[in-house]
Amino acid sequence: ATYEPWSAERASEIIDEHKALEGAAMPILHALQEAFGYIPQDAEPLIAKALNISRAEVHGVFTFYHDFRHKPAGKHVLKLCAAEACQSMGSEKILQAAEKALGIKAGETTGDGRVTLEHIYCLGLCATAPSAITVQTLIRGDGEKLKDADTVRVNYTGVAWEQKTTVFDTTW
Repeated sequence: ATYEPWSAERASEIIDEHKALEGAAMPILHALQEAFGYIPQDAEPLIAKALNISRAEVHGVFTFYHDFRHKPAGKHVLKLCAAEACQSMGSEKILQAAEKALGIKAGETTGDGRVTLEHIYCLGLCATAPSAITVQTLIRGDGEKLKDADTVRVNYTGVAWEQKTTVFDTTW
């Protein structure tokens, strides 16, 4: 996706277009992220002023929903589930391997901007744990195979849990 460069003036226009909606904070946050690819912290006071609410209320909405971000994401976003079912099936091992392979920690983006790694809570796929999602592509693993996986490979051509056969592979 192509995003507009951040502009307080443009953000104010977007806010004005949505501020009359009921529960306007969410539509405004979504519209800002759609326009800029992220929501700079500078946008929070603009939203608060337009909606006549505190900055803390805006920040509370922002931080409650894990898909909102203060920095641009990488071209590809890999979200690894950290909920209890996935934890019990080895998601921590997968996260550690992904962090090592990409050279970043969860919540960070590679230096070249290609991949953002996120640790999120519950994709609602407990029966296929551990689970992950990339951008709009759902990746369901076979829990038994993933639990016993020997290696996890994450690189710029994709992600794969490997054993004797590839459980899944996605190419970016």
